Amino acid sequence: MSKAAKPWIKSEQKSGFRAARLSLLLSSAGIAFGVVQAGAAARLLAALLHVQQGGLAVWGSAAVFICAVLVRAWLQVRAERGNFELGAAARRRLRGQVLGVLMALGPAGLRGRHSAELAATAVDRVEAMDGFHARWVPATGLAIIGPALIGLVALLTDWRSGLILVIAGLCVPFAMAVAGIGAGIAAKKQFLAMTRLQVRFVDRIRGISSIVLAGRMEDEAKALATAAKELRERTMRVLRVAFLSSTALDLAAAAALVLIVIRFVPVLRGAHELAPTALFLVLLVPEFFAPLRGFAAVYGDRMAVEAVAEEFQALPEAPPPVPPVHIRSVAAHGVTLAFEHVTFAWDEARPVLENLSLKVGRGEMLLLTGASGAGKSTVIDLILGFLAPRSGRITINGATLEDLVPAARTRMLGWIGQKPVIFAGTIEENIRFANPAASEDELQDAIRNAHLEELIASLPQGIKTPLGEGGFGVSGGQAQRIAIARAFLKDAPLLLLDEPTSHLDPAVERDILESLKHLSAGRTVVLATHSSQAMEIAKTVGAKRIDLDALRYASWRGVVA
Repeated sequence: MSKAAKPWIKSEQKSGFRAARLSLLLSSAGIAFGVVQAGAAARLLAALLHVQQGGLAVWGSAAVFICAVLVRAWLQVRAERGNFELGAAARRRLRGQVLGVLMALGPAGLRGRHSAELAATAVDRVEAMDGFHARWVPATGLAIIGPALIGLVALLTDWRSGLILVIAGLCVPFAMAVAGIGAGIAAKKQFLAMTRLQVRFVDRIRGISSIVLAGRMEDEAKALATAAKELRERTMRVLRVAFLSSTALDLAAAAALVLIVIRFVPVLRGAHELAPTALFLVLLVPEFFAPLRGFAAVYGDRMAVEAVAEEFQALPEAPPPVPPVHIRSVAAHGVTLAFEHVTFAWDEARPVLENLSLKVGRGEMLLLTGASGAGKSTVIDLILGFLAPRSGRITINGATLEDLVPAARTRMLGWIGQKPVIFAGTIEENIRFANPAASEDELQDAIRNAHLEELIASLPQGIKTPLGEGGFGVSGGQAQRIAIARAFLKDAPLLLLDEPTSHLDPAVERDILESLKHLSAGRTVVLATHSSQAMEIAKTVGAKRIDLDALRYASWRGVVA
């Protein structure tokens, strides 16, 4: 485990103990009633063995025993429910933190990170923390409170038997620590194998058509089987090491029980006044080791956290929040976008944009041209807020992007990219994604403006036709029309078009561009493209044009006012 992960684990442990106080109190009360239950059971057994007489005392012991069992069961149920809520709350908090970082960074900030790796962090790694908060934290507290309470009772009852229990109990943590080192290493390797399997599986599913066409189905199936076998073997190693701690605990419990029985053999052989005490101490042995047994059962959860903590620490840091005092909004009925001496570079030696200034007024269109890599998508990402300029500022109606309320900025922006994201769901759900509260009339207007009526009419279930993930079931042009319908339904005043027709054939591209021309009417539009048809459409609406290649290589920097 890296040094950077240790403070994070300590912080989670501290917050977990604060949240688990009520659960620990209930569980501790259950242990106390367990001691009462053991005392009542000892008296009942002594009576059954004809060691102790007295009918009234027997009935009293039976009543105490039944009441202790019922109360203890109720306390355990309440504690278990509380522990479940602790785990659920911790998962919600951690998953919110992870998703918050991913959303704040955006696509640009997560470049170089595989989607399967990020999904594993947000799902599997967060789920692994459930055992830490729901089981390990309460079990850790009980592993101290329970044996201490029962050991004190045993010492007060018979100091020799109590000393046997205490010594046997102290041996357990040492054995578990030795086994825990191996379990931690095995758990880390297991999560690494799981991540590799997830990454390989997602890649192969995405490229399944290429695999089939290349005739590599059997090879890839064997590779996946090998990765799955590695995960299975590493999982079994984790379980094998985890069983060692349980074995050590069982040996300690058996040794303590044998020693206490040997001490009271003369008492237990016949009628003796110390028989209830001897039976009581014998019954305390499983009660003494029960919290330790519970701790051993969940010790793997602690080792799993050490394995996943580095994954959480490896997440990029989210950008610092904007101070609330500067947050403002702008009028959404019209938008003026401006770049003021904006510079951005992935590499300091080769800036993508340098001292770029431009202004697009309300209802105007800006055409960004240039070869691939010239910086068209970078300009779009800067406007979306996925990237931050090295110098200069970007304003909407005079307010910088950093000073805008995020929700207000999102409402003002409409975006259509090269490959629109189509979710697994119906056509209606995919269109309404932009505005779930839209009325039926607004939905139909968006469908009509995007020229989707013919497609919907040709489908057996119409607008309720389900689509597969990634747009399975529709062509590229039809998927782009769904994206245009979304934009119509959102009705955002600032529209960003990033190569919206780059993968379409000329005939479909012409139809899509006509729909986009209709969509652009009355809006502020930034169109990034190298398509000649898109440039012709932009000229008809009087679009301003910036050639980013010219800006990069010319000795002067252009300013579009």
